[in-house]
Amino acid sequence: MAGMTTPTDRLPFTGDDDADRLLVAEPLAMLIGFALDQQVTVQKAFSGPAELQRRLGHLDAARIAALDPTELDAVFRRVPALHRFPGSMAGKVQALAGAIATDYGNQAERIWTEAADGADLRRRLLALPGFGEMKVAAILAILRKQLGIDLPGLDDQLPMHPTLGDVDSPEALATYQAGKRARKAELRAARG
Repeated sequence: MAGMTTPTDRLPFTGDDDADRLLVAEPLAMLIGFALDQQVTVQKAFSGPAELQRRLGHLDAARIAALDPTELDAVFRRVPALHRFPGSMAGKVQALAGAIATDYGNQAERIWTEAADGADLRRRLLALPGFGEMKVAAILAILRKQLGIDLPGLDDQLPMHPTLGDVDSPEALATYQAGKRARKAELRAARG
């Protein structure tokens, strides 16, 4: 992509600089944020990885995968809960961690560093538990636009609509969220 800027050292999704930096410094954190990004605000979802790290003392996929599910559930439920649906999300994060530990040698970044091309990267992301087209589109955009990942054919895989990959400031996040709310309202109105 011509005019590519220097890869960022943070994703401005949480309003907390340390949590925003963790999303870039620890690839598993970004993926956990996406796993949590449903039925809560972007800020809540992407603050989750930093809080999970504080509560566990690590963000190690193999160790998260190996935890007793009731123990991880309790970690998610501790006040304030990590998500609106803590039990369900604990299970999703544990499944994601298991896939990273098993399929990528406990190194989440291998999903993109070892991808052959954009189509392979899309396939790898879609194979993660709980990751559908919308999440994958946003991750692809972040990897390309914010983190500078450059693979053959990756630009062809990028969505044509705004995603979190276009968010490069708190102001851009507010604009993105307002647009998303407006689109949802339009869809509700169209359904009658």
